[in-house]
Amino acid sequence: MTEGPAAAPVRVFLVDDQQMVRAGFRMLVESQDDMVVVGEAGDGGEALERLAVTTADVVLMDVRMPRLDGVETTRRLLATDAPPRVIVLTTFDLDEYAFAAIRAGASAFLLKDAAPPDLLGAIRAVQAGDAVVAPSTTRRLLDHFAALPEPAAATTDDRLALLTEREVEVLTLIARGLSNTEIAAELVVAETTVKTHVGRILAKTGSRDRVQLVVLGYESGLVRA
Repeated sequence: MTEGPAAAPVRVFLVDDQQMVRAGFRMLVESQDDMVVVGEAGDGGEALERLAVTTADVVLMDVRMPRLDGVETTRRLLATDAPPRVIVLTTFDLDEYAFAAIRAGASAFLLKDAAPPDLLGAIRAVQAGDAVVAPSTTRRLLDHFAALPEPAAATTDDRLALLTEREVEVLTLIARGLSNTEIAAELVVAETTVKTHVGRILAKTGSRDRVQLVVLGYESGLVRA
């Protein structure tokens, strides 16, 4: 039997103001058969210029950079047509820059000292559309929102009005950090049904991925700490 064509490698773009850090990421990424580095930049402004003429699937984005930081770079990048997915890289576990970048549309964040398998797994997961790179990512998001003041009532967010009662249930469980398998068990439905609901919720709310749904659940007041 003839095998189908091999999947195209994930195109990765590196953004960090430290050349040695970029070199390390480049070596790691290019050691993988299913990934290729298509470019790099030393700050946000340079990144936007180069990404305007470079097609990338995933951007590894440092948040603290001169000239234009990773938060504003992420916001501007994701406002373009068919933008890449962004993984924010931060030195500090509870970094306000990282959370601001998540709000700006980044799919996930990782510590710069993450183990190589974790970083590579994050790139593959984000490329596949699963923004919850690891339980710890959602856990840190939940811990962060738990420390915030009580949000406004859920009814103030127009996006929630677009959802069915069942979709609101699913969104609530996503915001609590449950996986599709756990949601299926909680609601006593098939996991494929949950995936269908998640897809519809993403489309109706204009969210890019599950991390954005966690943010929505807390900022709208649907889920309380």
